[in-house]
This record gives sequence, C-alpha cells and structure tokens, in this order.
Amino acid sequence: MNAAWSWAKFVDMMKHMWMPMLILAVGSTAGGIRTTRANLLDELNKPYVETGRAKGLKEARLLWKYPVRVSMNPFFSTVGWSLAGLISGSTIISIVLSLQTTGPMLYQGLVSQDMYLAGSFVLLLSTLTVIGTLLSDLLLAWVDPRIRLE
Repeated sequence: MNAAWSWAKFVDMMKHMWMPMLILAVGSTAGGIRTTRANLLDELNKPYVETGRAKGLKEARLLWKYPVRVSMNPFFSTVGWSLAGLISGSTIISIVLSLQTTGPMLYQGLVSQDMYLAGSFVLLLSTLTVIGTLLSDLLLAWVDPRIRLE
C-alpha cells in the first residue's frame, strides 16, 4: 500500500479503479434521467408538438428537433454541480474501498480538526463548483439558442 510509485503499481491501480468509477457514474445518473424524462413528458403535451404532428412531420424528426432539445435544458443547467459532487462522493468511496486518494486524507483532517487541510478541500470544492457552473452555463448557451445574448 505504501510502496513507491512504479509502472506496475500504476497498472494495478488502474485495474482496480473501474469499481469506484462505476459507482460514481451510476450514482449521479439517476437524477439526471428522472429530470430529463419529466421535462420531456411535459414538452410532449405542448401545442407546438401537436401542430408538428398535424402538419405531418416525421415523428423522429419532430421529437429530436424540438422537445428533446428543450427538455435537456434543466439537465445541462445542473450538470455543472456534479463536478464538486464527484469529489465529495469520491471521499466516501475512497474510505469504504480503502483507496489511496485524497478522500481518507480529508477525513483524517476533519477528524483531527486540521482546519488548514479541511479549509483547502472546501476551497477546492468551491472552486470546482464555480468552474462547473460556468461550464454548465456555457454548454446551456451553446445548446439552446434562446439563451444567447445576441
């Protein structure tokens, strides 16, 4: 566990990282799917969808062109918050799975009341939240033309 870093140790770590990555990915996926599904079902009942169907647009083109794009807006606006959530979620996963990452170090800093170490992690999480929100807003402006400033 405390061996010096080598190529073999790196390869071994990569062999064991699939489980934590799977846990982190699945944990945040359910909320995004539920939000997108609820918004898509709401958009399908709007008058412009009925008008498109009445005009004879193909169903696939009708769905992908308008309702899916509009229903993805709440997903894109909240996906930036998951950046900090991945770091804080990885803390718990690292402690449970005994991984040598920053998670156990944060936990030990909190237990021993090391305010500088804990404050550094809070600063990191705050910075990641701001960066994630900025990226989320830029992505939302790129996806939805109604949000652009022009």
